[in-house]
This record gives sequence, structure tokens and C-alpha cells, in this order.
Amino acid sequence: MPKLTAEKLQAQLAAQKVSPVYLLTGEDTYRKQEIIQKIRGVLQPDDFNFFTSPADKADLGEVLALANTAPVFSTARMIVLTGIEKLRKEPKAALMRYLTDPLPTTTLVLTHNDAKKIKTDRALTDVCTANGQVAEFAELKQAELNLWAQNKLKARGLTADFEAVNLLCQSVGTELAALENEIEKLALYAWDRTDKKITQEDVLACIGFSKEENPFELANAILSCNKTKALKLVTKLLDDGEEPVAVLSKMTFPILKMARIKRLSEGGVPSGDIIRAAGLFPWEGRLVSAARSFPNQKQFLTTLNRLIEADAAFKSGTGSDPQITLKGILLTLFR
Repeated sequence: MPKLTAEKLQAQLAAQKVSPVYLLTGEDTYRKQEIIQKIRGVLQPDDFNFFTSPADKADLGEVLALANTAPVFSTARMIVLTGIEKLRKEPKAALMRYLTDPLPTTTLVLTHNDAKKIKTDRALTDVCTANGQVAEFAELKQAELNLWAQNKLKARGLTADFEAVNLLCQSVGTELAALENEIEKLALYAWDRTDKKITQEDVLACIGFSKEENPFELANAILSCNKTKALKLVTKLLDDGEEPVAVLSKMTFPILKMARIKRLSEGGVPSGDIIRAAGLFPWEGRLVSAARSFPNQKQFLTTLNRLIEADAAFKSGTGSDPQITLKGILLTLFR
């Protein structure tokens, strides 16, 4: 039986369906904790019937004895063991014996945080699948992250277009706790508005940038092949105190993206496949159609060599004038 998706597990819990065993795999600890709280919300165990501990810090003998004990003055007991990938051989063997015949009135929740190790631990996933549920919480990819943020905004009565959500996710990254915090700030920022729509300017204001300081403006100028604007932004960023290596990083990502798109396009790959292979958002399809105006492959290769040289020079402190170096890269790309 395949692993459940997080969405299917959420649907089961919404229907008040609870299993005696849950194995939550993957590296997204934030969403695992959300699910654990939802399981607890369904079971509603009191403090006498709820126990949680890192697996390697717990006395597994006592924990499993507790798991095999009927709840006290309650209909359910809940036990949470986190990080079971750290268990040693003997405690893990004892846990496996319990998992073959779990007590129906106990819900045992296990979290496994090593995505590589779980792939080789077939016995654990098999026994948990046979007697409970296995759900995977892999780190969200770009489109999934945007959808997650969109749903969190909606839950707070806010709306946002793709550009605003994309900017929010790119600015904060894949750390969901930090992203949740920024969404909470946006909710407070817009609480007195009749129109609860969040704009890109709102996102920039809440994460500490002004409209003129959009951290992706340089990348957008490069992707649009706007040489004049890109050169001006390099000057502005350096004048504002940005480290040369940081500006170089902001240039490298869009240049590599353009090179991938150009190579795939010239290789005759269909547009839809290019979007997936280049890791683009669905609404970035315009970049595929714009590939014909991108620099040629020879220019990309020369530019990439200059990027590598500049990175080594900046980090070793042996480079010449950073502004000349960075602008030289752009001029090489767009010559």
C-alpha cells in the first residue's frame, strides 16, 4: 500500500478517522507537527494519557508498556516518538514487536526525519502500513510551496495574486515556520483594509524592503534581457552597500536559468517539458517563448566562465573593482 499524501491524511482526520499507528516520514518537520496537533485534536487525550519524547531520549521499555496500557478515564491514549531514525538496534527491535500488534486504544505517532535512511528501512514502513498509516512530508517544491502559502493567506481572509505569493515564497524560502510568521505579519499589516488583497508592495514592506529595493528586480531585468536596467541596478546595489559576492549571486541564478531554457529550447524540447525540466513556475512560460531572444550558447559559456572567475576573486579578495567586474559580466552576456 503506497504512502499517504499529507492531503489525504488531513482528509481522514477531518472525517475523525484515526489509526493506532502513524509513521510520518520526510524532512518537513513543520507539517509533521501540524498533523500531530490535528491527531491530538481528534483524540483529545488529557495530560495523563498523552506522552511525547525524542525516541533516543526515551526509555522504550517504559514507553511501550505505556502503549500497551488502556487509557485512564479516557477513550484514547496518544504517544509521540520523534526522530526514530536515531534508535539503536535493540530498542528498535522492541518497537517493531509492538507495531506488529498495536493496542487499538493507543495511537502511536512516529516521526522519521532521514529521507535517505527510510528508503532502506522496508520492514518499518511495511509493518506501519499493515497496522496503521504511513505519510510522507517531503520538503515542498516551488509550486507546492506557493499553493501552501496561498492557502495560509486564504485561511486568514487574505487574497494575493501569483506574483505576490511568488515574491513572498522566494524571499522567505522553504522554511515553513518562517513563512507562516511572514503571513501572520501580512495579516496584521492588512487587518484594517476592506480589500484584503495582498500586493507585491505589501510583501516587500513586511519583509523589510521598499518597492525600490525589490530583491528580485535585478534577476527580473536579466531575464527580460534589459541590459540598461540591469547595469543601473548593479550600480545601485553596490552603492547601497550590498556585498559584491551577494550581487554576483543575484546575477548567477537568472543567468543559469536562461542558459537551461535556451539549451532545452534549441534541443527541440516541447514547451511544457521545458517548464518542468528548468524548474519554472507555470506562469513563467513566457520565458520559454522568449528564449529565441536570449544570448547564444557561446555567450552563455563565456559568461559562466566569468561568473566562476569573479566568485573566486571576490571570495579570495584578489579581484579588481567589483563594479567593473560585475558590469563586465553583463556586457559579456548581452554583447
